[in-house]
Amino acid sequence: MRKITKELMAKTRKELEKEAYKLRQEIGRLKLEEKVSLPKDTNLLKKKKKMLALILTLINEKRQIENMQKLTS
Repeated sequence: MRKITKELMAKTRKELEKEAYKLRQEIGRLKLEEKVSLPKDTNLLKKKKKMLALILTLINEKRQIENMQKLTS
């Protein structure tokens, strides 16, 4: 997980927002598939939600840093 976090921290806020959008779509698709048939990996939905939470946290941190930089300059 640390490796993934470091990779995500290197991305810009716009890239993270695109990735969050893709994950939201994928989570929705997984929820539908789960209701129709049994998934192969029952933990996949939980993993995707956890990844989305991590990305949203990083987006929020980057947004706060940008706001602080605007205030100080």
